[in-house]
Amino acid sequence: MSDVPLHCFAHAGAGVTSFHGWPARLGAGVRSVPHLLPGRERRRREPRATSREALLADLMDDFRDLSGPYVLYGHSLGGLVAYTLTRALHEAGLPGPALLAVGACPPPDAVSELADACRESDERLLRLLDACGAVPQGVVPGDFWYRSVMPVLRDDLLLADSLRRAARTPSPGGLPDVPVLAVAGSADPLAPPAQQARWRHWTAGPVMTRTLPGDHFFVREPALPRLLGRACRVVRRLGRAAPVPGGARG
Repeated sequence: MSDVPLHCFAHAGAGVTSFHGWPARLGAGVRSVPHLLPGRERRRREPRATSREALLADLMDDFRDLSGPYVLYGHSLGGLVAYTLTRALHEAGLPGPALLAVGACPPPDAVSELADACRESDERLLRLLDACGAVPQGVVPGDFWYRSVMPVLRDDLLLADSLRRAARTPSPGGLPDVPVLAVAGSADPLAPPAQQARWRHWTAGPVMTRTLPGDHFFVREPALPRLLGRACRVVRRLGRAAPVPGGARG
C-alpha cells in the first residue's frame, strides 16, 4: 500500500522550513509534500501571488492528475490556500483531497485582524505582527528582516485578503463535499479554538475540531504532525477520510 501524500502550505512570510522536521514525526505510511509559493527561498525571483487567480495559476497543474487519496494541510494563510485549492478542484470537477486540514486559520467569515490590516502602514502592520509573535526580537525599520521579510509578509496578507473575499462569493458548484479537520492552538489570539467549529459553514462534509498546546505557531511543535500522521493513516487504511483518532477536541 502506497504512502498517503500530505500536501502542506505554510503561514504568511514563510517558505517550507516549517515542515522540515515532519517526515520523522508523521510516522509510517505518510509522505509530506511541502509546496513553496513563488517569491521566497529558491523561488524568490518569481513574482509573489497576491490574488486567487495568480495562486491557482501556480498550483492547479500540480493537482490535476493525482491518483489515490491525498490530504491537504495549510497553516494560517496556508489554510486559506488549501481551502481555495479544494474549492477550485471541486468547481473544475476534479478529485479533491480525502481530508482538508487547516491550522491556526479562522474561517473566511471570521474577523482576521492581520488580513484586514494588509493595506495599513508599515508601522501599524509591524505592531500587529509583533503582537502575535511573528517578528524576531530587536527588529527595527530598515534592518535586514524588515527589508527582506516584511515585503513577503505584506504580499501574503494581500493574498489572504483576496482569498477570504473570494471564498465569501457563492460558488456555482456549491460547497465542496470534503471532510475538514480544523486545528487550533490553545493560546492563539488570532484563530482561537472557539472559531474552528464555524468551518462547518464552508464544506458540505463533516467538520472535526482539535485543540493543541501552543500559540499561533504551533506548527513548529511535534504534536501537530503526529495528529496529521494519524489522520493520514486512517485515510490510507480506508481510502477516504474518517474521524481523526486521538487528540483533544476543540
